[in-house]
Amino acid sequence: MAANTQLITIHNNLEKLIDSKKDAMPQGFNKTRFIQNCMTVLQDTYGIEKCEPTTVARTLLKGAFLGLDFFNKECYAIPYGASMNFQTDYKGERKLAKKYSVRKVKDIYAKLVRAGDVFEENITDGQQTIQFAPVPFNNGDIVGAFAVVLFHDGGMLYETMSIAEMEHVKENYSKKSKDTGKFSKAWEVSTGEMYKKTVLRRLCKNIELDFDTIEQARAFEDAADVDFNKKTAPQQTSPLNVVDAEYEVVNDGSTTEAQSE
Repeated sequence: MAANTQLITIHNNLEKLIDSKKDAMPQGFNKTRFIQNCMTVLQDTYGIEKCEPTTVARTLLKGAFLGLDFFNKECYAIPYGASMNFQTDYKGERKLAKKYSVRKVKDIYAKLVRAGDVFEENITDGQQTIQFAPVPFNNGDIVGAFAVVLFHDGGMLYETMSIAEMEHVKENYSKKSKDTGKFSKAWEVSTGEMYKKTVLRRLCKNIELDFDTIEQARAFEDAADVDFNKKTAPQQTSPLNVVDAEYEVVNDGSTTEAQSE
């Protein structure tokens, strides 16, 4: 199928799908802008010519359900042979957690811990705390990551994962191309962002999210990049470490923005 003809077919299919599911769209959804941004992204998507137009449109529809923007890289449509997979970015994960958490979120983010940074978990008078003192402009090896959610009621939860744990999740549960057997391009070009998404997604399992529609809930699950239903060889892993605690960042500036890769 010629590229222009394929994009026109995708455009028409997507418009019809959105119109048929208009009651499942988030409040304030702008159909025209969403479709325009999708078409702009698809023009530069490698491998799109192999994808069946209906599959592409259905993948893009998941972004519409969640109110995420492909052009702003809040989510991705990733070709896997003749089909496409929907995947959220770290930015999209933060956006959704803030919007749909039952317990109102003040801020939520994840940070990478690199060799030379100081990351500590302490218990003082029975109260758990964490401290993070990163080396400025540190380009050392990534040794782990952690995610923090701060609630408006003053509470907090956090989650930590070592590099070994994150790589274990990637190797055993991340989706791969059926044609090449490789992980998605996001793991190659934005490894740090994918690590942050991994630890943030684990933290979100302990945050009650209340989506407006079943379509949104299903799209969120599809976007995880991991399939925990896959059977893998048993391996010893440390227990989840999601706790209510106090948090202090030392020499890190604002905590409202995530540390870049």
